[in-house]
Amino acid sequence: MTTTDLSDFGHRELEMLEELLCAMRTQGLPDDFDDCDVVPVMNQYSGNVFLSNSEYQVAMMNGDKLESFYTLSYSGEEGFADELYDLFQDGGIDENDLEQLAEILSANGLLDEVETVRIKIAAQHTNVA
Repeated sequence: MTTTDLSDFGHRELEMLEELLCAMRTQGLPDDFDDCDVVPVMNQYSGNVFLSNSEYQVAMMNGDKLESFYTLSYSGEEGFADELYDLFQDGGIDENDLEQLAEILSANGLLDEVETVRIKIAAQHTNVA
């Protein structure tokens, strides 16, 4: 369950929101995050605080950086771009999510990683034929 009602945010969550807003002001939103109807959101189960928009995209802090947080369409795997790539390297990304993963990596400037994923996609197409 999530909420955008700031009166539901505790002291910890308000501090997290302050960090998000400071990062938004100084770093800007992630390049692939649409800046339409951006609102702060708190997941009341996890206590995570993040930004969301009218496209249901999510931006969260990853260390000191405000980054997009992704959910893969087929498998539902979640994570930041680098985390999803690590999962790919460990064999944990479904083949049906590889095109989306390549797009995510490209949007984050991880071009060498994109090439590695594209090689895997090409190998799948070769094995199917």
